[in-house]
Amino acid sequence: MKHPVSFLRTITLLEAISFLILLFIAMPLKYFYGMPVAVKIVGMAHGLLFVTFCFALYRVLMHTKWPFSRAVLLFVASLLPFVPFFIDRRMRAWAAEDSTQTPA
Repeated sequence: MKHPVSFLRTITLLEAISFLILLFIAMPLKYFYGMPVAVKIVGMAHGLLFVTFCFALYRVLMHTKWPFSRAVLLFVASLLPFVPFFIDRRMRAWAAEDSTQTPA
């Protein structure tokens, strides 16, 4: 199994991509072209990825020595478009400094 931080980074990027697709593709399709099914499909996928992100973040908190403030930063970043892509570099550095490199 992957290290918890590696899994969190992957899920964070997937969740961010799904958020951008929801905002910039599915929502315009719904409101400008009358295609609400796009929001239903992409919204469900995004919701599932967001819940997975929350569980992955909790798992990282339980298996690493990250401060709670770092988890709050990541959670808030996940609510804003484009921000998770900028936080990814920091997450890579945090994973490197983590002393518990063995998977759970």
